[in-house]
Order: sequence, then C-alpha cells, then structure tokens
Amino acid sequence: MLALGPRVSESRKRLFRLLHNGAGRIGVVLTSGLLAVALLAGWIAPADPFVSVGPPLRSPTLAHPMGTDDLGRDVLSGVVYGTRTSLLLAVVVSLLTGAIGIIVGSLAAWQGRRTDDALMRVTEFVQAVPRFFLAVIVIALFGPGLDRLILLLGLTSWPWIARVVRAEVLSLKQREFVEAARSLGAGHLRILFRQVLPNALPPVVVVVSLSAASVILIEAGLSFLGLGDPDVVSLGYLANNAQRFLRVAWWMAAFPGAAIALAVLGLNLLGDGLNDVLSPRGGH
Repeated sequence: MLALGPRVSESRKRLFRLLHNGAGRIGVVLTSGLLAVALLAGWIAPADPFVSVGPPLRSPTLAHPMGTDDLGRDVLSGVVYGTRTSLLLAVVVSLLTGAIGIIVGSLAAWQGRRTDDALMRVTEFVQAVPRFFLAVIVIALFGPGLDRLILLLGLTSWPWIARVVRAEVLSLKQREFVEAARSLGAGHLRILFRQVLPNALPPVVVVVSLSAASVILIEAGLSFLGLGDPDVVSLGYLANNAQRFLRVAWWMAAFPGAAIALAVLGLNLLGDGLNDVLSPRGGH
C-alpha cells in the first residue's frame, strides 16, 4: 500500500489539473454526460427505438421532446440508443487498437534492429491504408455488421499508437532507473512491463481519446451512406434515415447530428486537456 501512495497522489494531482484545464474540463463534462446516457439508455429512453409510438413526422412536443420519425418512432429513444452504440464501438475499438499498438510499439523499441525495422514497415503499410474506403469494400463484400466494423477499425487504427509507444520506450530504455533495475538483476520483460511501459502510457491515453473520436465519425459516415448495420440503432443510422425528410422534419437530422458533434467535440477536448496535463510542460 505504501508503494501505491505516490502513484495515487500523482493521479489525483493530474485529475485536479485536468478539471482546471479549460478544454479538459469541457471534455470531461461532455464525455461523462454521454457515457452516462449510454450506460443508462434503458432507463432514459422512453420507448424502444424500433417501435412506433406516435404519429409519423410529429415535431418535438412534451410527449416526444425530439419528435417522431417517418414511422412514428421516438427520435429521443433513437438518439439515446444510438449514442450507446457509437460510444460502445469507440470504446471497444480503442481497447483493441491500444493493445495492438502498445505490443507492436514496445516490441519494436525494446528489441531493436531487425525486429524494429520489420514492425515499422508493417506499421507504415497499415497506416497507408485508407480506413474508410477499406471499410466500404469490406462491407460491400461481406455485408454490414457491427462486429466486422469493430474488427476492421481495430486492425487498422493502431499504427499511430504504436509509433507513440515506440518513441517513448526508446527514450525511457536509456534512463537511469532502467539501468538500476538491470543492475539489481531484473529480467527484460519485468523491466519493460513494470518500469518502462507505465511511464510510456500517458501519451498513449491522449492518442486513444483522439482515435475514439475518429471511430465515431467513420461509423457515422458509413451508416449515413447506408452501409451500417440495419439491425442496430446508431447515430449514423438515424442521420441516414433523416436524409429524405430534411425539408419537412428537420429534427430527424438535427438531434442525431448534434449528438455526433458533441461526442466528437468532447473526446477531442478531452484529448487536448490530457495532452496539456500529461505532457512534461503541462505536468507542473
């Protein structure tokens, strides 16, 4: 417990600085609010997003604060469940890309030479692949599905994280505390996982938060083009459904679009705030 004391204290200081950072504070509020909506979707949404509950194309009222769509479905319910889908996709893809990026980047920097060259060539190849158009091709060939989209984005979004981890590990592996651990007989894996990686992760958190925002935009773009999963309500699905009714039912596009904008804005501001707090210049 004594060993955890300094780390807990440092984490509290960073959280305090984040909440007192302008961009970070707004990012935390927006992201936390959307996460709360996603987690409590079953209690917040007044109805099933696929069930007709009122007259079609009804403008916002007290009964339906965001109106109804062309089939009489409650738009508020769709936005709530769509937010949950989009954030779930962003979180799962971020965990997958983070794991791959950390493994590739740390191995490349720690092993060096041939391993570094081979892994960096693979990283450059994956980074050059246009994710959006690759997603369009995969969906056109194998059909839409949230699981396919998660796998595709997870396997193509890790190069930026790998590069950040590699740069951090290359810097940290030459530090005095690593040499001290070696002199005490610590093995390579123990030094890497216990000493180096914990100090290399703060910049990774920033990259992951920014990557999550791009994942939401890609899913929204694919669904807007009709390439999303028709069995799952997402914000892009709602925006696609609203295309034909922009002149007669502005609310069908406005509220899902606002939710997408808030999600992306919140994650980007959170990333900016974390960058200021976790960077060496912002840490004091």
